[in-house]
Amino acid sequence: MKLLCLSNGHGEDAIAVRILQQLQRFPNPPQFAALPLVGDGIAYHQLENVTIAGPVQQMPSGGFIYMDGRQLLRDVQGGLLQLTHIQFKIIRNWAKQGAFILAVGDIVPLLFARLSGADYAFVGTAKSEYYLRDEQGPLSRQSWMQRWEGWSGSVYLPWERWLMSHPNCQAVFPRDRLTTETLLKWSIPAYDLGNPMMDDLQPHTPPISKSNKTLNIALLPGSRPPEAYENWQRITEAVTQLVEAFSEGKDRQQPANLVFLAAIAPSLDLSPFGEGLSGLGWNQTDVQTDLEVEYTRKNATMILTQRFSDCLHQADLAIAMAGTATEQFVGLGKPAIALEGQGPQFTPRFAEAQSRLLGPSLILVKHPSDIPNIVRSLLADQNRLKLIAENGQKRMGQPGAANRIAQCLMKQLIE
Repeated sequence: MKLLCLSNGHGEDAIAVRILQQLQRFPNPPQFAALPLVGDGIAYHQLENVTIAGPVQQMPSGGFIYMDGRQLLRDVQGGLLQLTHIQFKIIRNWAKQGAFILAVGDIVPLLFARLSGADYAFVGTAKSEYYLRDEQGPLSRQSWMQRWEGWSGSVYLPWERWLMSHPNCQAVFPRDRLTTETLLKWSIPAYDLGNPMMDDLQPHTPPISKSNKTLNIALLPGSRPPEAYENWQRITEAVTQLVEAFSEGKDRQQPANLVFLAAIAPSLDLSPFGEGLSGLGWNQTDVQTDLEVEYTRKNATMILTQRFSDCLHQADLAIAMAGTATEQFVGLGKPAIALEGQGPQFTPRFAEAQSRLLGPSLILVKHPSDIPNIVRSLLADQNRLKLIAENGQKRMGQPGAANRIAQCLMKQLIE
């Protein structure tokens, strides 16, 4: 019993790893291999007894060619076509050996799974009906081109639905219930088992002790250099605005102390994030470890940390310029404020789409100076915060999805 896992992106790799980890816990698990179609697949290195089935290569776009056509040209120049040809030959060889294909991501791994001739399952991480509609109906869109996006009756296009309804496709795992219910209309074997993105987010340290006058704010600049460093510059503009706006303490309703929890990906160096803070009035304290550096300014504390899940749980709200991290934060039932960036991932187009995906839980702003008033508005509206909490958990689902998907996959493999 063999299983080849295909994924096409850093976030997709991480989701695939969670599912494979759960599959490994079964008695007599399949023989695993993984083939990351985009990037170096470093997430798979944490798995034991899982080999990388073929060559991998980090492309200039980082996998975001759908954000900008110029990125596709750069990838082609970087060897994308040659790499894809080699990878597809490897996939076909695994299929000839009777392997089951698990495709994680979007149409690219799904298409490769179908063309392989093997039985396959698909974990759809990229698309959700929430991009087009919510439980009340279609979303209002500005231009005719935007309104045209839902022309086929689903966020998944007819050729994608054909790939999912093919007899070789044994199971489809959409990211939310609304998408599952839509796909079932086309007799697609879709299962509403949740989103693995919400797994493994348990905090590792005790909560920060705080009073009612302390506000904890997560800062999410993204995980890919150099974009994360550029996003950080924009986020620190917003932080400066907040520190100035809340430093007087004249309003008894506003927090007297601010704690900023900057969640820095382990793949990034903390030093560039600390550089420049002194010029903005921040003073580094003696609190420093390999994973954390602390700064203070007026009534505010800034903690640069690589304890990602701790940041998500300890923060009351977030200033975000990230993809997966923002969705995970919102899934914990908390509001996020997003600033538009320059890309290649967090472009204005991406931010607008993400605001549709996450609904009222994500507040999209154009200028850092707008953020203090938005924070005041959120803190003063408990009904809105309750709605945001319910919305985030509904759209992102409950933890444990990877285990539920693994159980379903084992049934398919055994049968």
